[in-house]
Amino acid sequence: MRPSPPHAIEVRECARAEAGLASGGTIVQFDNVGLRYGTGAETLSDLSFSLQEGGFYFLTGPSGAGKTSLLKLLYLAQRPSRGLIRLFGEDIVTMPRKRLPGFRRRIGVVFQDFRLVPHLSAYDNVALPLRVAGVDDKDLEHPVTEMLAWVGLGHRATARPATLSGGEQQRVAIARAVIARPELLVADEPTGNVDPDMAKRLLHLFDSLNKLGTTIVVATHDLHLISSIGRAEMLRLDRGELLDPTGALRHPPRRPDA
Repeated sequence: MRPSPPHAIEVRECARAEAGLASGGTIVQFDNVGLRYGTGAETLSDLSFSLQEGGFYFLTGPSGAGKTSLLKLLYLAQRPSRGLIRLFGEDIVTMPRKRLPGFRRRIGVVFQDFRLVPHLSAYDNVALPLRVAGVDDKDLEHPVTEMLAWVGLGHRATARPATLSGGEQQRVAIARAVIARPELLVADEPTGNVDPDMAKRLLHLFDSLNKLGTTIVVATHDLHLISSIGRAEMLRLDRGELLDPTGALRHPPRRPDA
């Protein structure tokens, strides 16, 4: 049985629907983007694509293709060397740095190596984004407890990362990534350190979020995962270039409900 999404996420999506923010618009747009580290060759070259609000995307390609670098551009950890990136309708290449933290709060990130704070409990790791955003401690208990229950870790709230299995740590990382109700969720090889059964369970969490309207981008090598979400689209990188033989990523077709 799949877990039910937290009430807070359901409320957020209902509010978006009532405000006329149904899925279908462009949430990410890259135009001729290149990324170079130092003076070497470009890591990413001439990337042009659009991601639609409410879409589910798998990012794939061989090791060294540039997947992690592309994800860093998506979650604003890196600026491109050239080209245009529009996120949530705004040009983030020329955006003043003081505005970037507010934009980053609209993006959830799940790292392959979890990046949990080792001296904090599972509860406090999940609560961290809300505390950074200034939420009072008295208002934390309900959303954090609900989120831990959603990922199946309500009974592990007081456990520290060192006492959690790899799958449990990844679920804490997912809960932390979505606790602030991001519009875009980016995951870098989230199933790389877990067994196949846990990988399916993690994908179910992403799937339920996506069905509520969150745009999902998952970098993975796992072909079984890719085939399990029939509606998902694929972005394939090879040597820093995006393979788009049909042009569908540059000019995505309109969705029936758009």
